[in-house]
Amino acid sequence: MSARLHVSAPPRPVRAVALVLHGGREVSHAPARENHLAVLRMLPIARALRRRGGEHGLAVARLRFEVRGWNGAEQSPVADARAALDELGRRFPGVPVALVGHSMGGRTSIYAADHPAVTTVVGLAPWIEGRDPRATMAGRHVLFLHGTADTVTDPRMSARYVREIEPIAASASFISVTGEKHAMLGRPGVWNDLTVGYVLSAVCGVSPAQESTADGTADGETTNVLAMALAGRAALVV
Repeated sequence: MSARLHVSAPPRPVRAVALVLHGGREVSHAPARENHLAVLRMLPIARALRRRGGEHGLAVARLRFEVRGWNGAEQSPVADARAALDELGRRFPGVPVALVGHSMGGRTSIYAADHPAVTTVVGLAPWIEGRDPRATMAGRHVLFLHGTADTVTDPRMSARYVREIEPIAASASFISVTGEKHAMLGRPGVWNDLTVGYVLSAVCGVSPAQESTADGTADGETTNVLAMALAGRAALVV
């Protein structure tokens, strides 16, 4: 089974693309399937991006990796992500791409962020290791969100990574999501609003206040935190 790319284009000219990357396992060569929890977990994020981004010209692509695992030096999902970025470049030449990855998908985003189409990276509870690259984030807008109660991936590593890339990134922010665990199920609206708002602002030029007012979904606190993240505030809590 090969990797599969699902693309949803808006009914107007495409101005930008969000590529959504799911999580996985440390080691597994078993095929990734549509009914796996790691894949299903990103459906609400992709739907929110489509629903709120369509009027702004945002296309949303969902990549299902070929296999479930990272697999050490193989870095299995990275080749899939790079191939997807090349394909999106052929379909939508010259438009900026935002990578939106959860867990292993967040780690994959770090390795694929140096692709010339990528301008923005949103990591949701990303899996970070000490030797993961920093230079790939040069000139990119970066937002990491991590639940304070996550015991699967380490929020301290996410915060440290953001601090280390701050000098080279276009902007870099870390948001602690109070009480949230790895699955992002306790406060789904917060994850959705911050992700969608950041992507629309970074790649479509839509201000947080404009998007939340038009859509009526994001509350005042979330909008304020998002505005500070976009302004480059390094450490925030919601």
